[in-house]
Amino acid sequence: MNVGVAHSEVNPNTRVMNSRGIWLAYVISVGVLHLVLLSIPFFSIPVVWTLTNVIHNLVMYLLLHTVKGTPFETPDQGKDRLLTHWEQIDYGTQCTSSRKFLSISPVVL
Repeated sequence: MNVGVAHSEVNPNTRVMNSRGIWLAYVISVGVLHLVLLSIPFFSIPVVWTLTNVIHNLVMYLLLHTVKGTPFETPDQGKDRLLTHWEQIDYGTQCTSSRKFLSISPVVL
């Protein structure tokens, strides 16, 4: 039992990409970023696609590969505070659907 924790997971970062609707929210947020950049009148369409790609990749690099730890109080004795979010996804299991989605999305973009 996790005393003093409002969630049932030991570390909610491990299951966040498997949450309901998170992939749709991800795609919509990239689309909104693209539309916002398209609304700037002096950017051409190729420049907007390049900026969308660069901004997406910078944000994902910062969120997935540089930020360590978890924003939640976890009963794991500090084990996850040294891991990046990418290392925490799906408890570190490789080749899951979430990791494949996050790996393929910049290529498609």
